[in-house]
Amino acid sequence: MKTHLWIHADCLDHLKTIKSDSIQLVITSPPYGIKKAYEKTNDLEDTLSLQQAVLKECHRIISPSGSICWQVGNHVSPNTKEKIPWDILLYPYFQTLGLTLRNRIIWTFGHGLHAKNALSNRYETICWLTKSKDYYFNLDAIRIPQKYPNKKYFKGPRKGELSCNPLGKNPGDVWDIVNVKHNHPEKTSHPCQFPLELVDRLVLSLSRPDDIVLDPFGGVATTVISAINNNRIGIGIELDINYYNLGKERILSATPKTYTQPLPH
Repeated sequence: MKTHLWIHADCLDHLKTIKSDSIQLVITSPPYGIKKAYEKTNDLEDTLSLQQAVLKECHRIISPSGSICWQVGNHVSPNTKEKIPWDILLYPYFQTLGLTLRNRIIWTFGHGLHAKNALSNRYETICWLTKSKDYYFNLDAIRIPQKYPNKKYFKGPRKGELSCNPLGKNPGDVWDIVNVKHNHPEKTSHPCQFPLELVDRLVLSLSRPDDIVLDPFGGVATTVISAINNNRIGIGIELDINYYNLGKERILSATPKTYTQPLPH
């Protein structure tokens, strides 16, 4: 039986104990510096420094075929209320580390905070990054239904044959997936919770069965639960004890054998 790890620790401290090239997939949403209860600071430079330090360790620990999915929104200036997109701020650092941006996935959703002095924000970004050109990607695992599944070539040597992939179409880089708010069935007290549907799509396309999937900012363990559900090995790190305990409850409801000791190294 697989051992899934849910760890109460500072992620940066713990990441430094993990063996290089040992993780297939990192999926996470780091603090944005927008005054959420779990954030130590809303200072832009401090938050940027934290993200860079964690990215550096994630780059070290992913395998040559591995990926990082870095889900971010905007930093909002406390004084001017200017929105500063995190992916734009971080892109030069991605290049410094030698990470390659494969897709900038737009996660769009229909609900959220309603703005009064600007347009309401209805999307965030997932930066899919790889360590090498030999990265793993399984498109067939996440294909979606074709709009015209029975469409056929009407002329040429393939006349009469299906003109689209029978397994479904490429979902593209704009994903319309409802976020976890209010009456969502997955809702906990965490204010920025991943929907399982979003994480499942990343897990299925960027890892294989029995691969290790890690979330350094574990929240309430959605990434670990997706790994469990999809026959991967889930590892999550969470510093806030309240969210850690919530995540532990969710994991224990998903699997009877979950350990909370540090990852062996």
